[in-house]
Amino acid sequence: MTERAPECCTPLGSATITDAEAASTAELFKALAHPQRVKILNLLAVNGAAMCVLDIATTLELPQPNASHHLKLLSRAGLLTRQQCGTWAYYGLNHEVLERLSAVTAVTRPAAALGA
Repeated sequence: MTERAPECCTPLGSATITDAEAASTAELFKALAHPQRVKILNLLAVNGAAMCVLDIATTLELPQPNASHHLKLLSRAGLLTRQQCGTWAYYGLNHEVLERLSAVTAVTRPAAALGA
C-alpha cells in the first residue's frame, strides 16, 4: 500500500537534473570550496571584465602564487575563461557555467509565501 502525503502538505517536486549533471555541478561547487576562490569570482563579477593575475592578486591582497593557484583551479573547473595576451593571462567569468550553477540553486517561492 502506498502512503499519501497529508492533504495539508504541498506536493513535492522532483529534481530536474540527471545524475551526471548533478555530479558535474558538484565539481563546480567543490572548486568554490575556498573563501579566496569565492572572492575571486565575486571580484570578476563586480569588475565586469577579465582581469590579469597581478590585478586580482593586488586587489585581494593575495600573494601572486596563491592567486595563480586559485585561478588555475577555477579555470580547470570551467568557472573561468583564460585568455593569453603576450606574457599576461587574463581571467574572466564563464557565464554559461555560472548560469548552470544559478539554475541549480534557483528557488521558487510558493504562492503562500508570497502573500497570495
